[in-house]
Amino acid sequence: MASQLLQITSTLCNNIIHALFVHVALLLSILIFPGLIKAQSSQCRTSCGDIPIYYPFGIDDGCGSPYYRHILVCSDSGSLELRTPSGRYPVRNVSYSDPHILVSDPFMWNCQDGDNFRPTRPFSLDSSTHFSLSRQNDYLFFNCSEEHVIMEPKPIFCERFPDQCDSTCDSASYLCRHLPECASALRGSSCCSYYPKATDSLRLMLKYCASYASVYWRNVGAIQPDNQVPEYGIRVDFDIPVTTRCLHCQDVAKGGGMCGFDTKTQEFLCLCDKGNVTTYCKDHDVSQEHSNRGVVAGTVSAVSVAGAIGVGAGIWFWKKVRAKAPVTHGVQSNENRLF
Repeated sequence: MASQLLQITSTLCNNIIHALFVHVALLLSILIFPGLIKAQSSQCRTSCGDIPIYYPFGIDDGCGSPYYRHILVCSDSGSLELRTPSGRYPVRNVSYSDPHILVSDPFMWNCQDGDNFRPTRPFSLDSSTHFSLSRQNDYLFFNCSEEHVIMEPKPIFCERFPDQCDSTCDSASYLCRHLPECASALRGSSCCSYYPKATDSLRLMLKYCASYASVYWRNVGAIQPDNQVPEYGIRVDFDIPVTTRCLHCQDVAKGGGMCGFDTKTQEFLCLCDKGNVTTYCKDHDVSQEHSNRGVVAGTVSAVSVAGAIGVGAGIWFWKKVRAKAPVTHGVQSNENRLF
């Protein structure tokens, strides 16, 4: 009888130890990974540095529209960058009312270069995205080969060769005669203005020119014709895909969610404080199949890994304690007493 009582007591103690370490392991996993239990919508950052990030963009995977997935990158230093096939470019501003992004190209010519032209590469966009080079850009090319590039004062050339007018690089353009911020930066080098219809034509021009600069016309809100001023940079226009589901999701009366998408299927998701739904946050009748799925890729798996690490650590520690405990065959003594 005493032996059975000791055996039951030992089994009960072992169960208590196991339950204790499992709870400790789960607590550790929460403490080690506190950011993984945040609300779904809070995982979508709404700014990078001082630049606001709204739909259709997102700098966290699963936020915004899948059309612009992995397009904008927020660096560790808090600088927003645009990713294109030709590289990553600093973003100066994003406008949502007049949809466009202003970027700077560190490889293009600037006033400090003067007649010293650095190696450059053409800015390009992925044709499969909803981006396009704005018609408000002007491109200046320097020291072009006259054997391969038609450089003529455009009005005169257009009168003589109207069928080739679009292919000429205007050597008498206003911007060449009044370089923004540094009118006299060029001394012995030629300049002409040409608008490439595609990135291929920009690449072809740079094949025969020493360098280039992009100038966009910024609206300053003054009275015409002084309402625009030229500044160096590249204006990239973008589309804002508008859907009924996204409008319902963003509607404050329906919960004020954020438009996002499933990172695996790229299907629409409304990101809410308590999880993700396929309609809008206050629609309680909709299936909550996405409520526990993380918006950012790897969130759920990271939580699982955290729990597995915690549980594994608890079991390892429990086994270690059991291994060190003296073998008593169910006999309780002062050496293996828990309390």
